[in-house]
Amino acid sequence: MDAFEGGQDDDLPGWELQFRFSSGRLCLAFCATVGERWRRSFERLREPIDLGRWVVAAGLVEHAPNVDARLLDEARELREAIYRLVRAAIDRQPSGPADRDLLNTWAATADLAPRLAADGTRVYQAGRALARSCLATVARDAVDLLSGPEITHVRECAASDCALLFVDRSRPGRRRWCSERACGTKNRSAAYRRRRQGPAQGAPEHVGRNAPRA
Repeated sequence: MDAFEGGQDDDLPGWELQFRFSSGRLCLAFCATVGERWRRSFERLREPIDLGRWVVAAGLVEHAPNVDARLLDEARELREAIYRLVRAAIDRQPSGPADRDLLNTWAATADLAPRLAADGTRVYQAGRALARSCLATVARDAVDLLSGPEITHVRECAASDCALLFVDRSRPGRRRWCSERACGTKNRSAAYRRRRQGPAQGAPEHVGRNAPRA
């Protein structure tokens, strides 16, 4: 099974390594732990501790679980299988049997059990294999996405420096950006500057695959 072969550029600024949660689905946010897949393709889960930080940032658990190098490799393999399956679905291509098998294996693992807390909030409980339960929860979300109606609303951000996959829940179904406040504002501003400068000064804008055209 192909593993992620992206880079771990030590010169990346800290803000580029921040986790992204504008996808609208847990499994797609997990896929976003690789930055700029179509260009630089850099890794955000660089060390085992980063996976622990991600599951906390994703709201799965309050405290980072123990993660070793082997589990980090397994998590990356799951992430890439999910990405390929989603990419195949939105491109209307056959999915890979090995990727389906891996996803189903993880989905069959005991996931995080939701519990109602005294204050009315939802909390999760897992056994000793906490990190694996977190990944199983991600896998089950991927199965739900891939087998449900929202898969037809997955888009790729049209920003030239993003290409993050997200669920378009807008009423007209023509959302172009993973985040209107971030990528949308930045790219509209850049397009305005290019129009002011003239066609000779502007660079062509990247349009994500399956992103609606304006």
